[in-house]
Order: sequence, then C-alpha cells, then structure tokens
Amino acid sequence: MQYGNVQGIKKKISRIVQGSIMLNRSNKEEGFTLLDAAWQTGITTYDSAHGYGGGEVDRMLGLWMEERGNRDEIVIIGKGAHLNQDRNRVTPYDIASDMADSLVRLRSDYIDLYLLHRDDPAVPVGPIVEALNEHHAAGRIHAFGGSNWTPERLAEANEYADKRGLVPFAASSPNFSLADQIAEPWKDCLSIAGPGQAAARAWYAEHDMPLFTWSSVARGFFSGKVTRDNAEQVRDQFDGTMPKSYYCEDNFTRLDRAWALAKEKGLSVPQIALSYVLSYPLDIYALVGSMSGDEIAANEQALDNRLTEAEMAWLDLRSEASTTRLSSPKSRAQPRER
Repeated sequence: MQYGNVQGIKKKISRIVQGSIMLNRSNKEEGFTLLDAAWQTGITTYDSAHGYGGGEVDRMLGLWMEERGNRDEIVIIGKGAHLNQDRNRVTPYDIASDMADSLVRLRSDYIDLYLLHRDDPAVPVGPIVEALNEHHAAGRIHAFGGSNWTPERLAEANEYADKRGLVPFAASSPNFSLADQIAEPWKDCLSIAGPGQAAARAWYAEHDMPLFTWSSVARGFFSGKVTRDNAEQVRDQFDGTMPKSYYCEDNFTRLDRAWALAKEKGLSVPQIALSYVLSYPLDIYALVGSMSGDEIAANEQALDNRLTEAEMAWLDLRSEASTTRLSSPKSRAQPRER
C-alpha cells in the first residue's frame, strides 16, 4: 500500500480508500470480514456519510472500530450537509446536526476528515468557513473540505480563511475516472474528468490539494462486464445512473482501449481504470467500493502497476500511438508521495 497525508491529520492515509456504502448491521459478519480484509491489506482510510444507509454505514464502522480497537489508526472520511427533497442543507445548523449524529453513530469523539457532501453557491462561504473552524477548534474534526465543490468556491473559501487567519479547506472530493462524465448521476455532482475539465485539474495541480475521487471505475462502466458490443444487453445489470452518465462514443473508445491495454499487461479492465486514476499526476486518493478480499487485492495490484504518461494519453484519447510503443520506462508516471 502507498500512503500520503492531509494537513491536520497525523495518521497515514492510504491511496486506496475503502468505500463503505454497502455496509449494514443486518450483515454484520459479512461487513466485518470485508473491513478486516481492507485493514489487513493496509487500507487505513474509510469513506462514510451521514446519509449513507440512513446512518447504517456510520454505525457499522463505529462497531467495527470499537470491536477491533483500531480507532487511533483508522482515518474516517465523514460527510454531511447533503441536500434533501425539501431544500439545500449547507448551513451551520445542518452541518452541526449531521456531525453530531455521525459522531454518536461512529462511537467516536472526532472525525478525521469532514467533507461537505454538496455545495450551495447561494450561501456565502464566510459562515460556512467560520462554522467548520469552530468544530475544528473543538476537536470534533481534524480537517475539512468539500465534496462536489468547484475550484472557484474552494478558492473563495480559502481566501476567506487566509485573510482571517482561519483553517482552510484541506481536501476536495469530486468525481474522477478515465471516463468523461457526460451527465450528473445525481443532482449537483461535479467531475474533473474529461477534456472539458482541464482547467479544474490544472487548479488542483497548482494548489496541490488532496483529492478523494469517487466512482473510480465509472459506476461499473470499467467493471470488465461492459463492452461496446454488449452495452445495451447489460444495461439493466447496473444502476441506471451508469449508462446515463457514461454511455457515449468517446467513452466506448476509452473502454475499447482499456480492454486492449489490459490484455497487453495481463491485468483486468477495472485494474487499468483504477491505475489510470492513481497514476494521474495529482495528489489522488481513490474511493473504491470493493466487495470482497479478492477485489481489494486486485485494487492494490492496480496501485502497484502504474501507467506511463504515454499509456494514459492513449487511454484518454489524447494520443493515437499504438500500445506496442507505450511502455518506455522513461515515460513512466511516478507516484505522488507527500
């Protein structure tokens, strides 16, 4: 496993983050087996949110950490202030309420990294930054950031913090994968993938902000179950958000190339897709919803099999070079260690 760090968090943060949305206390033994496998592989970091499973994900993680006695070594990513069917909820009140719920469910007095699950551009950044700083000063969170926040809003928030000597946003969590997200899977979900988001990626590179990227295999588009030829036949095997968000000609060409490169390297298509994310020259921690120990091991192998810059350009349609000329060691992208 490879690790990095986020300002404010003293623990090492694994480059692969275990998604936990599948956890439920009704399948406690199965869930604990999955979490144990991730932990034994060296995954220190686990993604959760106030709204996941009506709080079941937080509760399962809390039970697991309590029974294993490993809270001091685990990095929990918590999220709150998600909109509901009635209104946006990016307010100091909703942040405090969601955080209080999660702390009880997690059986912990702090959350390592707290992300606002959505943004509301109609809300000034000042009160939000002030509220998060109050929770930080109280020790309830060790670092904070935004999920699905634009670089412009992050910059605005951090400028506000800088001018007042406050703690800034330390991380961001947008979508990022080999596929271009052509439609939002859910309301107000932001991506930094594809040619249209080059400026966003440049901003993150300039500011060296850690990224906790979600949907690393494009909600199953790169699962190894989809090909250009069977895409319509397998459509019903996936959440309806996947075809809506990723079925387009350019993405099918990316998928064709992922299949070809996987065959050349002796890897799987999801390993190629994950390796693309983890090889990208940004400070990336990939959120992956592994469902078994075998999947966790395969993801670690993807982390260790980094792609070259030439391979990445070819996969992302920025080059037409043949894969037989892509494996020069001189062009190999290097790990980002902090």
